[in-house]
Amino acid sequence: MTDDIRQIANVDEFRALAHPLRVKLLGALREHGPATATELAQRFDTDTGSTSYHLRKLAEFGFIAETDEPGHPRAKRWQAVHRLTDWDPVAMAGSAQGREAVAVIRRQQLETLATDIRGYEAAETTLPTEWIEASGIGDLVVRLTPTSLNDLWQRFYAHVDELVAQDAAAPDARTVSVIVSGLPR
Repeated sequence: MTDDIRQIANVDEFRALAHPLRVKLLGALREHGPATATELAQRFDTDTGSTSYHLRKLAEFGFIAETDEPGHPRAKRWQAVHRLTDWDPVAMAGSAQGREAVAVIRRQQLETLATDIRGYEAAETTLPTEWIEASGIGDLVVRLTPTSLNDLWQRFYAHVDELVAQDAAAPDARTVSVIVSGLPR
């Protein structure tokens, strides 16, 4: 990956990303590294033609790019260009198309959480006790101002970055799914 964060500038870019399969494809390329359309189609039980189409759409809007890795001459290998995607929530909330695109992403995040919970429950009996102790899910309902909630986000992501750097070479580190929300009621 060449850049850290992709800042989406307009609704068209966001709509290009906000397709359930495209979200999955981009996530897989970020988590598992470069792959071909055939490999991704097998992973998500889709056909290669549809997967290729969605990969080309992601590439058209700069979310992914072809790799320079050697391989079969007709098999393009794709990689994510950015580690994260971010957007201006006020700009996206300003139109029906923007709100719907954000809603698609939110629903995909919920599905990811549900999949992660099912996977954890299926593997729980095989996990070391320190992973069982560290794992969890929780919820809080607190009173905050918008300024405080923004401060919470900034501190949270900064601390996550510190911990990722700290654990980069740790032999017992694993990929961990962390999904958080901060929504006014």
